[in-house]
Amino acid sequence: MKQTVESMRNVVLCAGLLMASGPSTFAQDPTKQAPTAAAPAAAPAAAPTAAQFKPEELEQVVAPIALYPDSVVVQVLMASTYPLEVVQAERWAKQNTALKGDALAAALNKQTWDPSVKSLIEFPQVLNMMSEKLDWTTKLGDAFIAQQAEVMNAVQKLRAKAQASGNLKTTNEQKVIVEPAAPTTTVVVQQPATQIIKIEPASPTVVYVPVYNPTVVYGTWPYPAYPPPAPVYPPGYVASNALSFAAGVAVGAAWGHAWGEANWHGGDVNVNVNRNTTLNQNINRESYQANMQKTAAARPGGASGAQAGANSFQHDPAHRGGASYRDPATAQKYGGASSANAAQAREQYRGRTDAGTAGGTAGARPNTGATGGAGAGAGTARPNTGTPSAGPGTARPDAGQAGGGSAGAARPSAQPSGGAGGSAARNPSASQSGAFDGAKSSGSAAKAESSRGASSRQASPSASSSGSKGSGSRGGGGRR
Repeated sequence: MKQTVESMRNVVLCAGLLMASGPSTFAQDPTKQAPTAAAPAAAPAAAPTAAQFKPEELEQVVAPIALYPDSVVVQVLMASTYPLEVVQAERWAKQNTALKGDALAAALNKQTWDPSVKSLIEFPQVLNMMSEKLDWTTKLGDAFIAQQAEVMNAVQKLRAKAQASGNLKTTNEQKVIVEPAAPTTTVVVQQPATQIIKIEPASPTVVYVPVYNPTVVYGTWPYPAYPPPAPVYPPGYVASNALSFAAGVAVGAAWGHAWGEANWHGGDVNVNVNRNTTLNQNINRESYQANMQKTAAARPGGASGAQAGANSFQHDPAHRGGASYRDPATAQKYGGASSANAAQAREQYRGRTDAGTAGGTAGARPNTGATGGAGAGAGTARPNTGTPSAGPGTARPDAGQAGGGSAGAARPSAQPSGGAGGSAARNPSASQSGAFDGAKSSGSAAKAESSRGASSRQASPSASSSGSKGSGSRGGGGRR
């Protein structure tokens, strides 16, 4: 009994002590929060994807060349990915029409253009079209870089339409060969061609390039919203609705650089540096082969990546020059600038956001691409320019095909002066690499950039010393 009473006393005492301690004994301190789980790491930003051309856009862009012989088509497709070099080559060809045979071979070997560009020197009709319609050339190159298989398929579809319209057949100038199309495992954005139509020269030593109106020769054009470019006819040609041929070209030294072969069944272009060796034996083909392998290995996925067959065409960004790429994804892939970035850089370089650029003279524009003529007046030097026209005065250092500069002293640094004698320095470091990095990277911007030099030559030389009120003329056709 005594033990029972003692036990009850202990229970009551414990209960009292607990009640005296208050509710905090049981409740969690509200100031002490339970540890929270760490926030998950942010997912890495998705890589940009290249913009795709619609099937009707692809047919639109290949329409002017789809009926060319296979050997010429593939050279144009590869060369179009290097539009700045195409402009330079076209101007060089006009200035060197007297070069033939070994002299032409030796002169071409000194040029640093891509072999596909060099191969077109003997086809001035083609080079002229590519240079004159620079917007089209750039778009064709963009399409071939991004969608090589689809571009090849678009050529086949147009050839089938021309054949069905009675405008593609074997003649004294060409052979038209029809083969059944092999089953394809390549995913394309358009219906694959059901047959392969090859066009080969009737003679292996003479190549005829057809002349035609792409809005007519394929029958009724099915895409009114995407009409093909207007044709560029050679001098003296009388336009007609039928396909005809310009004078045949006896291929020579320049065609020794024609290494491409259409792989219609595989949807790409095979490149073999040992093709046409008898036409030009002075080419360091081993060096080109090593560079091609290096270019293929440097691409994402290496030589086993997409469009990277054993000898398939690999776009080499080293020959891109100042031409920006169509979209950020392609620019990122090849280490170049996209059209938007190029336009922004150009605006900054020209100082449109600077105060005090309303007048004054312009300084040098380093690393300009293919420029037109040398400007009059200030004689601003443009280092590393492409192919300036000849003119009296100061030479332009490091010009690709310099024929002389403009009157006045060379100014290698960009120090434009502001209005009324004041100065406002512009930052020339904004990646200026050629006439192609203008707004929207259009080919017309490049042509405008080139033509400024030609127009400025008409200015009075006496204006070269004028700098008041920002009225001084600008060498090389600088922005006014």
